[in-house]
Amino acid sequence: MPLSSPSDSSLYVWSEIVRNVGIVLAGIIGLVIAWWRSRAANMQARAALEQSELARRDHITEIFSKSVEHLASEKLEVRLGAVYSLWAICQDDRYEAYTWPIIETLSAYVRGKASDGDEPSPDVKAILEMLRDLTRRGATGDGNGAESS
Repeated sequence: MPLSSPSDSSLYVWSEIVRNVGIVLAGIIGLVIAWWRSRAANMQARAALEQSELARRDHITEIFSKSVEHLASEKLEVRLGAVYSLWAICQDDRYEAYTWPIIETLSAYVRGKASDGDEPSPDVKAILEMLRDLTRRGATGDGNGAESS
């Protein structure tokens, strides 16, 4: 429909201006909402990661505690299982904070079980092998010790 009067023309211009301003405002509001939802999702993901990390630490602490408890068992296979569980914790770089307490605990165990001249029991042999491995890894910089230059 052709515009016939100047008032129709100015009305058309104002309606276009209002429409464009509305589109811009809607876009800005949409961006704000998208940013807010993205921020909320990131915060939720960060909280989930922290919760997962805490659960992992609790699990490793439980394994550590149970393994130390099992070292007092009368059964050789239970003690060996405890030694190998502790060794597995030491092998993983994520659990490096547990390496020194494990070494101290197992060293105390070996000192307590050491006998003069007798052949060491299989659990003591496994611990000595583990300590030798950890010492080697620490000396070469493979994960649990300071790197040598």
